[in-house]
Amino acid sequence: MGENDVLETPGTRQHKALPTRTALAASVVICTRDRPDTIGRAVESVASQSATSFDVLVVDQSRSNETQRIVQEYMQQYPHVRYLHLDRAGLSHAYNIGIKTTSGAVLAFTDDDCVPMPCWLDAMLEPFKDLDVVGAKGIYRTHQKSLAARFVQIEYEDKYRLMAGLPSIDFIDTYSAAFRRDRFLEMTGYDTSFPVACAEDIELSYRMSARGWKMKFVPAAIVYHTHPDTLSRYLKKKYKFAFWRMLAVRKNPSKGVKDSHTPQIMKVQLLFAPALLLAVVFDLAARPAVPVSALVLLSFLLTTLPFTLRAIRKDAIIGILSPLLLAARACAQVLGVAAGFMYAHRKPAEGAANSKPTPDYRS
Repeated sequence: MGENDVLETPGTRQHKALPTRTALAASVVICTRDRPDTIGRAVESVASQSATSFDVLVVDQSRSNETQRIVQEYMQQYPHVRYLHLDRAGLSHAYNIGIKTTSGAVLAFTDDDCVPMPCWLDAMLEPFKDLDVVGAKGIYRTHQKSLAARFVQIEYEDKYRLMAGLPSIDFIDTYSAAFRRDRFLEMTGYDTSFPVACAEDIELSYRMSARGWKMKFVPAAIVYHTHPDTLSRYLKKKYKFAFWRMLAVRKNPSKGVKDSHTPQIMKVQLLFAPALLLAVVFDLAARPAVPVSALVLLSFLLTTLPFTLRAIRKDAIIGILSPLLLAARACAQVLGVAAGFMYAHRKPAEGAANSKPTPDYRS
């Protein structure tokens, strides 16, 4: 059997491990399912990083063999790329199983629809020179020109503005993430009780933060991404994130009050839709001289003003549209929060260590 042969075991197909060598500085893990159109770019951009002493593991839960074929082509060019196939058991389970086959002192993650810049891994590893740092988070950029994607990018940048300069953060998502291996394993990895691939990464960083562990924001660790390119896709994603964030918050209640990534004004804006609905009902019933609904609308517009002014400096059209987009976001999020709250409080509490994986994945 040659070094690039594939080993078959029940439920898995794994690329044969590379020969034993000096412990690696980092292992980069990319989990994927049924994304042959993007996985090649992700693998190539990670495999060709300027960093030294790292390997790349692709954990695949695809239905077809197309992803395996694509990854194996890159394995011929980059001997530090490995491949592991798992039966479908969810994203958290895929990460946790895959990590057990790696050896890097630092575990780095990016998503299968991301394209890291050539110096991404170097930037991700830089904070770990401080032995107190256990985790790091990078940033998104995009080349897209659609209105929705441009708004999403400005929205992310507004959150990055909050994180910049903080001595430690508590919010690390897998599109550009890194953790000390021993600390990650100490936390038993990602919580597999999340039935879909959403917020399980945030929940882990919440748990780490609760222990007082230091995590850093790394704006130089850049990955390019394809954001939602229509308003409907954007709002659907916002609903989903709000829904599953409630499960992460239930497991870490203090983070419902404040975290390093979420602007506090966003939480105030969640009240917009229910407040406007109640105000309209009151106006129809009481017919006050000054409509309460007009006061609600004015109050909401005032909350959007700081974001709008910052957005106008970057993109005038997006800035002008921001109040409407923020209102739509608030409506989607409040629905997600309400539905997620009911779901989280019906669901039995489960810990990451003893929870069972469920068959779903990141959409």
